Amino acid sequence: MTFEVRNASFGYKGGKNILSNISLCVEKGEILSILGSNGVGKTTLLRCTLGFQPWRKGATFIDGIEWSKWKNQDIWKKIGYVPQAKRSAFSYTAEEMVLLGRNAHLGLLAQPSKEDMILAEKCLEMVGMERLKGKLCNEISGGELQMVLIARALATDPEMLILDEPESNLDFKNQLIVINTIKDICDREGISSIINTHYPEHAIAISKKALILNRDGSNVFGKAKTVITEKNLRKAFDVDVRIRSFEAEGEMHTCVLPIGIIDNSVNPEVVDGIFPEQNRLIHGVA
Repeated sequence: MTFEVRNASFGYKGGKNILSNISLCVEKGEILSILGSNGVGKTTLLRCTLGFQPWRKGATFIDGIEWSKWKNQDIWKKIGYVPQAKRSAFSYTAEEMVLLGRNAHLGLLAQPSKEDMILAEKCLEMVGMERLKGKLCNEISGGELQMVLIARALATDPEMLILDEPESNLDFKNQLIVINTIKDICDREGISSIINTHYPEHAIAISKKALILNRDGSNVFGKAKTVITEKNLRKAFDVDVRIRSFEAEGEMHTCVLPIGIIDNSVNPEVVDGIFPEQNRLIHGVA
């Protein structure tokens, strides 16, 4: 499946654009990470791409066909969506939560079949959470709930996963479990994915492509290794960073080290990613 957004912009009624001239393309098996500071519009971007909010200009396309030309049921057979994890107000068991992912394949008032039940169990196994069978979702940890929601999206049998900050509010170990699980599933099943994330290191580790949203409304899209640079991260986050690669246990890894906060109120001008001397670092060593 090819998933595209072409020359799209969004703003609330009567307001200026929050997102401007967004273009991206994700092919089969590719992972795209979306990066940007808090409040820049990452979740809004996902909501627009998924048709929850209408683009002011431009459109989303699936396999070259505009989103509005697709039937909703056909779209949700192709795409599995994982929103930001929130505690369930309902006492679903883990497998019942996963079964909800089969809704797009069931007719009105239809009940899940034995095959649906088996698939739900398989999806829990795919994310390593088969031990949660029978457990209530409001009684498991945040990391476990996140994995159950990913399993629910997989129950759709999708060609693409779209995840909104899947590793947020998790500790180091659970962040790695979530990120590694997403990459393993995409590699093994040939599924593509779009991920909102606050972690440049995660984006570098698993993504083929990246989109960075800036506070001034501009954006940068392309191959992850060429988009996720010190210059682009400084502009997006107002943080001076260093990107370094190193070898550990026979594999290459990349870390993104924040050096300090950039105070652009003194002189906001940035030329080729080099900050004038009067642009001081509030925390860190200039």
